[in-house]
Amino acid sequence: MLVASLVPGSFYWARPLAGNDEFTIVQVSTVFGEDRDFWTLAVIGSDQHHMLSDFEIIGPVDEPGWEPLRQAAE
Repeated sequence: MLVASLVPGSFYWARPLAGNDEFTIVQVSTVFGEDRDFWTLAVIGSDQHHMLSDFEIIGPVDEPGWEPLRQAAE
């Protein structure tokens, strides 16, 4: 996926280029500035921010489907 297609505030599946090969979810952050040159990837569940070039972006995280939960007695 091209960095040019990333959307600030959106969540993506990504794999770090260095270290382990585990997939993780990252969010495109503008905490350091709105200009694309200042965007970082925030790792969910931590306070870590990484450069866009530190990860291979796999694709967007799908939004959960909202289906009503049925009670067991129904």
